[in-house]
Amino acid sequence: MDGLECVVFDCDGVLVDAVSSWRTLHDHFGTDNNANLQRFIAGEFDDLTFMRSDIALWKAVQDPIHQDDLFRAYAGARLMPGARELIHDLQERGVYVAIVSAGVDLFVSSIAAMLKVDDWIANGFTFDEDGWLLDEGVCRLHATGKGAVIDRLVDMHGFEPSRVVSIGDSEMDLSMRVEGSRFIGFNPTRESSKAAFLEAGVPVVHGKDLAGVRTHLGL
Repeated sequence: MDGLECVVFDCDGVLVDAVSSWRTLHDHFGTDNNANLQRFIAGEFDDLTFMRSDIALWKAVQDPIHQDDLFRAYAGARLMPGARELIHDLQERGVYVAIVSAGVDLFVSSIAAMLKVDDWIANGFTFDEDGWLLDEGVCRLHATGKGAVIDRLVDMHGFEPSRVVSIGDSEMDLSMRVEGSRFIGFNPTRESSKAAFLEAGVPVVHGKDLAGVRTHLGL
């Protein structure tokens, strides 16, 4: 892809071999948010309501919860194969690399630092002055409205939309495909995501290896 200027990655399920940084916390506390997830995908919950419901489930198991408890829950997370090499090669070519995630900022920030990306944004939590988890989340972007963030990136840096590519694994990530830009679906796991990518007519890479997107990026 000649003249590539910016590549924007979703984090969970793309840069990291984990379905969701929220799901990781549910696994840690032994809770199940599938019913709320389906309601969120259906548009019955907004982002803040969904976050509040997750926190309430965890606090029903353990209350209070300290920030350190959340960090420990992410200790076993692994990068997606090929992630480090792909981002290195993009940046070597002068491509701006960003992460736009509706995942947990505690986790996404650590991945952003590990991969040395140029910018990142994610949702997250609020804590009291001693580091104890409060009941409300922080919504910096809507899971189905990531395009607003991409638009800001384009405006801030003067990117040509046709030279911007976004990579995501779910139907909600299709919002990253702002007008004139391109989108690559990466290893969708939900049937709804597979169907949405097919309907959208976007290229899809299957399998847990980001090397597979290289041909779509001209690398």
